[in-house]
Amino acid sequence: MIRDFFRERGVIEVDTPTLGLATVTDPDVDGIPVPGYGYLQTSPEYFLKRLLAAGVPDCYQMGPVFREDETGRLHNPEFTLLEWYRLGFDHQDLMSEVAQLVSVVLGPGDFRTHTYAELVGDDLTRSRADLDLAFALACEDISGRAFIVDYPAEQAALARLNGDGQTASRFELVIDGIEVANGYWELTDRAEHERRFAADLINRAQRGKSSREMDGAFLAALDAGLPDCAGVALGVDRLLMIALGVDSIEQVLTFRR
Repeated sequence: MIRDFFRERGVIEVDTPTLGLATVTDPDVDGIPVPGYGYLQTSPEYFLKRLLAAGVPDCYQMGPVFREDETGRLHNPEFTLLEWYRLGFDHQDLMSEVAQLVSVVLGPGDFRTHTYAELVGDDLTRSRADLDLAFALACEDISGRAFIVDYPAEQAALARLNGDGQTASRFELVIDGIEVANGYWELTDRAEHERRFAADLINRAQRGKSSREMDGAFLAALDAGLPDCAGVALGVDRLLMIALGVDSIEQVLTFRR
């Protein structure tokens, strides 16, 4: 079903390594180290963007990814991620395509849109921890299908900023209180990537987390030129949970820990 969706749109399937020399600097995401070899990958993002920079057209990957210390009702250290990139799309275009895919899997339905500020309140000067808690609680109360947009610039991750310079071209999809997908109109500037990676490393140090090396091969790909595109990562296991009406990711895993 999912592969048919992309085949009909001319989006090619690719396969990238699950083991790489580098991992993400994001302080909220930890790759699982494999001593002497690198890290199990938290997503195929950097590899897929390297392919795009090398001239590969619209593409997707669906397969296993790994994250350390993620276990719970909605989390497992290994899970299935669907990630795809569309050349010439912005985040609004990609939100529409995400809605189309979800409707294929879950059936037709309405999609609402909320801004980040609508969920957490207008006071965005609170600490990041307070904002994260307010956001998580607000998401849990969402029923139906809703896109969240206009994240603060400080939470842009690897999305470019909107024209106001204060919000990011980033979205998340929440379905019945479950965060399912996270997408960006992709940042393409190497210098801004390095600035954000450096801020991540400072944040990691402040939290007492281990440091990470910036991914040199990914930065080199940015020098070669990442084309204008939008990309999104969608948790397949969570989408299956919703489709089957079960309340734990464990119930959709073939092999459980």
